[in-house]
Amino acid sequence: MGAGHSHDVQAATPRKRLLIAFSITISVFLIEVVGSVITGSLALLVDAVHMLTDVIGLGLAVTAAHLMSRPPSDRHTWGLRRAEVLGALCQAALLLGVGIFALVEGFRRLFEPPEIAPGSLLFFGIVGLVANVASLLVLFSGRGQNLNMRAAFLEVVNDALGSIGVIVSALLIAWFGWYRADAVAGILIALLIIPRTLILLRASGSILLESTPRDLNLGEVRTHILELPHVIAVHDLHASQVSSDLPILSAHVVVEDGLTSEQAFQLLTALQACVAEHFPIPIEHSTFQLEPQSHEGEHARHA
Repeated sequence: MGAGHSHDVQAATPRKRLLIAFSITISVFLIEVVGSVITGSLALLVDAVHMLTDVIGLGLAVTAAHLMSRPPSDRHTWGLRRAEVLGALCQAALLLGVGIFALVEGFRRLFEPPEIAPGSLLFFGIVGLVANVASLLVLFSGRGQNLNMRAAFLEVVNDALGSIGVIVSALLIAWFGWYRADAVAGILIALLIIPRTLILLRASGSILLESTPRDLNLGEVRTHILELPHVIAVHDLHASQVSSDLPILSAHVVVEDGLTSEQAFQLLTALQACVAEHFPIPIEHSTFQLEPQSHEGEHARHA
């Protein structure tokens, strides 16, 4: 009972942090929309649109965090852990769309820079930065907990960078009258957004495609297994991730004929300890099927 209660508390903590960040973000989004209309700034408009994706993205993150906390059932035997990956994938897709828009519009405005009121632009940029820093402080400690939290933190980091770009462009316009600074800031924001977005898309897609975890070498896993006593061969070795914090592994292990139940138990324990301790990604959820060498079943077809 104690372990279950601890899990619930851990699941609730990210939701609370995400809800606080979500509330801050939606407030700043509304402020920046008004500011972009008043000033006509591309950098502020891009940051406002980016903030809208953050509102949606953080909303997805809150929803995913809630779904992830649901217990397993007969219909969903892993629970809804993969909601984390789907939420991160949606956030990354939104960010990519904003980045592409900012690039296209930024290059257009380089040739047709509009006049912008730097004072108003500076005010809204500072408001956005203060809010983003507050959200970053809320999310900082949980940023590495899973892919969903990583995506949410990345959203807010990009927002903070966008607000800095808005502030810098406002100062350049005020000091030098260089109105193209707004377009340059919008382009730079996009160039900061897109690479991080592609990394997140790749990580999410890799899990959804059930790829082998990045830091896990199945060749080394096979070698370790073959070194264990009584093991003759290994086939159908698979590794994937249900979510970013839940790697799984399964294998059929061909063993010597005549193993006693005690020997089989010791071997199974050694196999589970092997994959849980010897590799960069500890795999605590592993499934092994032991097959005697004389078995004429599936392993013969894989020889």
